[in-house]
Amino acid sequence: MHYFFRLIAPRTTYHLDMSDAERALMTQHIDYWKALTDAGTSLLFGPVFDPKGAFGMAVIEVSSEDEAHDLSQKDPVIAAGVCTYELIPMRIGAIRKA
Repeated sequence: MHYFFRLIAPRTTYHLDMSDAERALMTQHIDYWKALTDAGTSLLFGPVFDPKGAFGMAVIEVSSEDEAHDLSQKDPVIAAGVCTYELIPMRIGAIRKA
């Protein structure tokens, strides 16, 4: 199963005006998602600079929706209550081979 993970920041300017504590959590967040990507669970992740408000995204491959929520809730910025998230089921139409 594949899911589109959307990280929802606490404010639209979050990516521009993080406090030092928020920036430290974001570093942990990046490390967390890099490890998931290295393990093959996350196919890709990164920020989306939508003019209506930036957000984070990932495409993840898991065996169940419960597993997708479990991974999401372990994200340091979510576990700390700084950000929230949405999971949207998706189907991969095609993926480029490395």
